[in-house]
Amino acid sequence: MADSKANPIQQKITKLQREGEERAAERLAEELNLPYVNLGSAPVSIEAIKLIREEEAKKAGVAAITLSGKQVALVASNPESPETKKIIQDLENKKYLVKVFVSSLSGIREAWHFYQFLLSKSDEEITGSVDIEKEHFEEFVKKWASLDEFRKEMNEGEFARMKTTDLVEMILAQAIASRASDVHFEALEGKSKIRFRIDGILHDVIDNLPIKNYINLISRIKLLSSMKINVRGTPQDGRFTIHLVQKDIEIRVSVIPSRFGETIVMRILDPSAIGVGLPELGLREDDLKLVYKQLTKPNGLILNTGPTGSGKTTTLYAFLKYLSSSEKKIITIEDPIEYHLDGIEQTQVDASASYTFDKGLRAIVRQDPDVILVGEIRDLETAEIAMQAALTGHVVLSTLHTNDAVGAVPRLVDLGVKTATIGPALGLIIAQRLVRRLCDDCKQKAEMPKEEESKIKKFLDKLPSRVDRQNFAKGLNIYKPKGCKSCNNFGFRGRIGIFEFLEAGSKFEEVILEEASEVALKKLGESQGMVKMQEDGILKALLGITTFEEVEEITGPIEW
Repeated sequence: MADSKANPIQQKITKLQREGEERAAERLAEELNLPYVNLGSAPVSIEAIKLIREEEAKKAGVAAITLSGKQVALVASNPESPETKKIIQDLENKKYLVKVFVSSLSGIREAWHFYQFLLSKSDEEITGSVDIEKEHFEEFVKKWASLDEFRKEMNEGEFARMKTTDLVEMILAQAIASRASDVHFEALEGKSKIRFRIDGILHDVIDNLPIKNYINLISRIKLLSSMKINVRGTPQDGRFTIHLVQKDIEIRVSVIPSRFGETIVMRILDPSAIGVGLPELGLREDDLKLVYKQLTKPNGLILNTGPTGSGKTTTLYAFLKYLSSSEKKIITIEDPIEYHLDGIEQTQVDASASYTFDKGLRAIVRQDPDVILVGEIRDLETAEIAMQAALTGHVVLSTLHTNDAVGAVPRLVDLGVKTATIGPALGLIIAQRLVRRLCDDCKQKAEMPKEEESKIKKFLDKLPSRVDRQNFAKGLNIYKPKGCKSCNNFGFRGRIGIFEFLEAGSKFEEVILEEASEVALKKLGESQGMVKMQEDGILKALLGITTFEEVEEITGPIEW
């Protein structure tokens, strides 16, 4: 990553010099009848780099870049030098098969840059995991009791004195302690920043991280994630594991090139997130009964709809947890597998092996499952196989990207599914979003205007009879956020789902056959006592779980 503060003319000169070096390396390769490689685009293997000591590599102007079994690819600026020949001989004495490539010295220097990450732990494996000892984690939590304190120290800290490994460890530990779902590393002009996503909201953590430290951080994270460290022009995906106290936390990593350098997002997959049971999802008692009713049926398709990040995976995993038993075989096909579930066979989509949702689902059906989870219905073939499985004695769970529950049917029709199939196969359609939960330690009762109280009473009167109104019989209350240490002064701590359910049945089938439109399905849902997502949110606000503002932020202006 070039220094974005450098003079544009100097940058141009540097670029021309590098291009000249590469052309000279190409000519040398041709003269020696050896292959040429440009290390600006070629991958560098961690295990290969370790084969040659740093001092010897720099003295000879070489680097080992790939290792496959006993076959080593060695790049050299001068393959004919005595130093290079000695290294080749040493490798061959160790039974390695050495293939020599010519590369520019500038390119080889980029490979040398990785020694600072590779040899920090002697001969230990340094990719794939991070160990945060219990004492260290507790020390971090104690030292920075709040995100504000961590932010203050980081932005005042002397990054030049920090080891990259320590900085990575500190950022990860604080992210976990702050209950962050994602960590964003963003390259800007002349600087960089780090942000945490907590309860769906992004918060600045380090505002002005020096470019040098940022480059080292990115290299370290790519190393941990088993990515090609020196390849910066194309997107990459990887993952690693944090060994923390008594649990392992998976980190899914995505890197993309941007204008001022590489940008990384790390998704924190805390296994405690899947410990949620059905009662903890935030479902009202009447909605919970609908779920239990559907899950106890021997077959049928349950569709969970909503955008990315709306909690669909957590909900479906809670369903699987409820269904899981030694008497049932449960198989999933996911993209990717986010959490590992005990007692359940999980498979992952792999396009390179032609294991797609449709092909995988077709194979799964032949495995005699009782319950099938399909990560997402994206095409007609997957939809048709899922429908057929639901009609032939399987409980099928899946997701669909629609705005609300009734929108699932027109979406399936758009994919090409026959309306005659949809009605009999579907058992329950769910739509959900996530709203922030008020902090129980600091939320405050707010004054309710009389005009608003009147609107709320009318709202409650219009709700279906299945909704329990007992909680509101003694009076109506609303709450507002305040902020305390428990919630990092946000006023909110955690998130909870707001839902709407559309139950299938004989009338549902009739409506679909006649007119599979959202208008017709909404009328049917209302006649069957469907509680809309916004209405569920309002009820949760009246119970002091969230606020009207949060509900409006997610669902739009409240329609009293």
